[in-house]
Amino acid sequence: MYSKIVKPILDFLLAVMGFIILLPVFLLVTVLLFFANQGKPFFIQRRPGKNCEVFSIIKFKTMNDRKDASGKLLHDSERLTAVGKFVRKTSLDEIPQLLNVIKGDMSIIGPRPLLTDYVHLYNEYQNQRHTVKPGITGWAQVNGRNAISWEKKFELDVFYVHHISLVLDVKILLMTLKKVIIREGISAENAATIEPFQGQY
Repeated sequence: MYSKIVKPILDFLLAVMGFIILLPVFLLVTVLLFFANQGKPFFIQRRPGKNCEVFSIIKFKTMNDRKDASGKLLHDSERLTAVGKFVRKTSLDEIPQLLNVIKGDMSIIGPRPLLTDYVHLYNEYQNQRHTVKPGITGWAQVNGRNAISWEKKFELDVFYVHHISLVLDVKILLMTLKKVIIREGISAENAATIEPFQGQY
């Protein structure tokens, strides 16, 4: 009952209230990134949601579009702007996703939506993460975020899928606030975010 009825209602109400409260911050960050990214404050990308149905996720754009001599995008760490680094470290880049929650594509809490390029690489166990709506934050995010291995990330995502409850969601929200305050687990070792998933194990 919680996951099918209560959780969607709570998602909508919390997303609406959260967006209204954070609107001044949303507008300020939009302006700062507009100038930092040559008029492109938002990052919009297609991501797989529940049952692998693709939707357009919206985040603040923390990296510019600098390319090398061959026209290939530079490494993430080289494209991360100063403003973008601050926005990412404070998790402000996640604010626009409240609009995805209001629309119904995402939940406040759930497995993070990964790249569509990864879908065909998942095994049956890993693909269980798509049996629920993806979230802005989740069990994997509060237990390491980008600083943990892909294997551990999938393990935590699948655990959440099988243990969804109000108590667990409240716990994740509280842990998320703590993680944001201490800015922990933002990046993997030697990377601006995390290395691409290769379909290992």
